[in-house]
Amino acid sequence: MQSGLAAVFFFLLGLSFCLTIPIPLEDSHEFTEKDLQFAERYLRTHYDLQTNPAGIMRKSGNTVAAKLREMQAFFGLEVTGKLDEETYELMQKPRCGVPDVGEYNFFPRKLKWSKMNLTYRIMNYTSDLRRNEVERAFRKAFKVWSDVTPLNFTRIRSGTADIMISFGTKEHGDFYPFDGPSGLLAHAFPPGPDYGGDAHFDDDEVWSDDSKGYNLFLVAAHEFGHSLGLEHSRDPGALMFPIYTYTGKTGFVLPDDDVQGIQELYGAGDKDPNPKHPKTPEKCDVELSLDAITELRGEMLVFKDRFFWRLHPQMVEAELVLLKSFWPELPNKIDAAYENPIKDLVFMFKGKKVWALNGYDIVEDFPKKIYEMGFPKEMKRIDAAVHIKDTGKTLFFTGNKYWSYDEEAEVMDEGYPRLIEEEFAGIGDKVDAVYERNDLLLHMFRGFCTKWGVFCTNCESVPVLGFGAFAASDEKLSQVKSQYFSLR
Repeated sequence: MQSGLAAVFFFLLGLSFCLTIPIPLEDSHEFTEKDLQFAERYLRTHYDLQTNPAGIMRKSGNTVAAKLREMQAFFGLEVTGKLDEETYELMQKPRCGVPDVGEYNFFPRKLKWSKMNLTYRIMNYTSDLRRNEVERAFRKAFKVWSDVTPLNFTRIRSGTADIMISFGTKEHGDFYPFDGPSGLLAHAFPPGPDYGGDAHFDDDEVWSDDSKGYNLFLVAAHEFGHSLGLEHSRDPGALMFPIYTYTGKTGFVLPDDDVQGIQELYGAGDKDPNPKHPKTPEKCDVELSLDAITELRGEMLVFKDRFFWRLHPQMVEAELVLLKSFWPELPNKIDAAYENPIKDLVFMFKGKKVWALNGYDIVEDFPKKIYEMGFPKEMKRIDAAVHIKDTGKTLFFTGNKYWSYDEEAEVMDEGYPRLIEEEFAGIGDKVDAVYERNDLLLHMFRGFCTKWGVFCTNCESVPVLGFGAFAASDEKLSQVKSQYFSLR
């Protein structure tokens, strides 16, 4: 770690004597004293909320407000400088123990190793996994970084390695105690002497090689990023994002944001097996195409690749989150989705399968095959779906055709499929996503949203929702389909 461990010790010692201070609150939210103490501790740990030399927290409410604003800006929340429900909810999520502000304790300056051949040593093991499973998780985690750089990692079984790996609980010898189950999962130190490069894992957590508990491979890959000199990323799709998210059991590919960061330090390697690294979609990208749109109990969800935007009527900004942070068992890049509010279910489609969701729980006996809904067995996928509330019918779009499904009878309506171009003049022969607005407009998306960035507040948009859409407009269609929706 960087020099000056004694200074870090006295800094942390001062924090332990801090007094609770006033925290600016949103008037509409009530928090207990315990909640406020937790929020204060979070800001001290991750945003360097300071003490004076006597070890007493500065009384200035502006200091706390400034740190709240810093945190809210980092995570893309509405920046108010006040503790609200959304901010507090994020504080409670399991995460890395390294601060989010790189200029403080762990990362006082850009640090990197001066050599490309590094060693690591596993000092002890968790009892949650077999020894070979722990070793495999760490080996895979190092490979994530060696695949995209000239770095090489070699395990040694004795002596001092560049990166010493250990499991511990609470106070474990480095002045950065863990906090028991959940909360802080692990931490690592940047390149340097003493603790430099070392990675510590909280053994009060339940470690696994799948979605149960916390996936050791994913947490280790993140921590080893710190061991190599990376700070936390603001990109919610990045491996170095501080909040833990399970991203799937197989097929992990290092996101582009992390690749750019590590190659800035060490350069590119010549053995990358994944030349295409996933990028996080930009909400104001005029060339953004959408995968699916649906509502979920009043929220609008807009899906793109492994992400979706959440937009609640009371939210100013749409929140971008990873799909698997809510539904670990769902595949990424879904094809279509719709909500049946009467049944309080959301249906999501990928390939020939459909999942039913009750809130954030997958309904028992799902996924099922789409042909069980009445589609031909040779059908490979659904492109888009929308539920029409007035009629209880759901429209499914695939290729150049669409179907009408009776939700109450759970059968396809007679006379379908029909050609999209004939019934929805102007949209073309394919639909990517579709949804019904409260004003009974059916909004259909195809290809790029060239005039309106999704949820982009600085470009032309449909009011309330924050994004524009192509609404089919045809007088004949308006007459024919008036029982379903009115069209511009």
